[in-house]
Amino acid sequence: MNGATTSTTKLTYLKEQGIHPFLISITEQQINGPIDDFLKHAEVLVINIPPRLKGTIIESYIDKMKLVLEAILRSDIKNVLFVSSTSVYGDLSGTVTEATIPRPNTESGRQLLATEQLFLDALDINTTIVRFAGLIGLDRHPVHFLAKKQSLTNGNDPVNLIHLNDCIAIISAVIKKQWWNEIFNAVYPDHPLKKEYYPQEAEKKGLKLPEYDDVTMAMGKKIEPNWLLDVKKYRFNTPIQS
Repeated sequence: MNGATTSTTKLTYLKEQGIHPFLISITEQQINGPIDDFLKHAEVLVINIPPRLKGTIIESYIDKMKLVLEAILRSDIKNVLFVSSTSVYGDLSGTVTEATIPRPNTESGRQLLATEQLFLDALDINTTIVRFAGLIGLDRHPVHFLAKKQSLTNGNDPVNLIHLNDCIAIISAVIKKQWWNEIFNAVYPDHPLKKEYYPQEAEKKGLKLPEYDDVTMAMGKKIEPNWLLDVKKYRFNTPIQS
């Protein structure tokens, strides 16, 4: 198994995990590193490269992914799992499923959606899109960013989260069970309200509780993993509540 990273410090870690490490970075103009050797003799590629479009960093993510696709098409790769995000649904409200038409309202969401279509349109490969919700696991949890904040106004919105354990299990299931040419919402099917969930999680972790103002009764989006649950019969492993 091959694995690519942009960080020299992670090369040893990958090797320790039994992964053949490659140092590869991608710009809008070129791929730096032995991309053809990395893809050689492989039939499946998992792409987990998030856009860098926050703050002062602005890039054309779609141009970078076009270069990746060109490398894939000259390789032996037959199946691609593209890690996307539920951010492609933007500010939709109510229940959202895989049948819902995405309406991204951020540049990151728009470029992710365009990249999804780029790979889905590539006829020489099979592409599955996995739209992950907010990630929790190990020391990662959005409550760390919300702790101490006051006058939050989205307390009546449902949470859309997924644990790292299920992220790995879903990716593994796609590959092992050959779930190609599909689109999945990867979201834990439990959606407590933010004003209830985050104070509880903050208290468990010994953090100052975020405070919500009930200034709006508008309901945010509740993203359901219908295709995973109802069609593929996947069962989530790890609850979002500790």
